[in-house]
Amino acid sequence: MEGSLNAVGYGLAAIGPGVGIGLIFAAYISGVARQPEARSTLQGIALLGFALVEALALLGFVLFFL
Repeated sequence: MEGSLNAVGYGLAAIGPGVGIGLIFAAYISGVARQPEARSTLQGIALLGFALVEALALLGFVLFFL
């Protein structure tokens, strides 16, 4: 029973970051399209958001094995 709950938890941990990354880069592309001169500012924010979302995915992967 516990193994199947771990698998479900890992599956949810894998889906969430996929959606999060899509939303982050969609907002980045939209922001650059609206105001191209803000590209350098928005790029840093998008990469920081990407790193945080990926860290959550890695945390879910590690917790799967505990």
